[in-house]
Amino acid sequence: MGVDPSFGIGCLGKVNVVYKNDKDLMIKFYQFVAKEEMAIDEAELEPRELAEKLHAQQIMQEKQLNMLVEMRKYSRESQSVILGTLHKELEEANFDINASILSPEQMQEIVQK
Repeated sequence: MGVDPSFGIGCLGKVNVVYKNDKDLMIKFYQFVAKEEMAIDEAELEPRELAEKLHAQQIMQEKQLNMLVEMRKYSRESQSVILGTLHKELEEANFDINASILSPEQMQEIVQK
């Protein structure tokens, strides 16, 4: 399309910074981004590659859901600390999706600090 990827990502990052307090807008924005990613994947990937990617995403989403279920066992204050720690770890990992999962043991350790 002729758009420098770093420019595009930088612009998308600005949306998050400017509108971070507008929950509804951010939800719709990320839904849009997810749909765009899916459209690009469908256009660029072979059927086997797309199936593998979708399967990997499904596994990651299941892990994230399990983490959220586990996190709900904690108080709101503890959940906030866990999410803050997770955000910091994601930044340090350059937002690698694999850094978005905390085990129950890791959450327990964070809360006990």
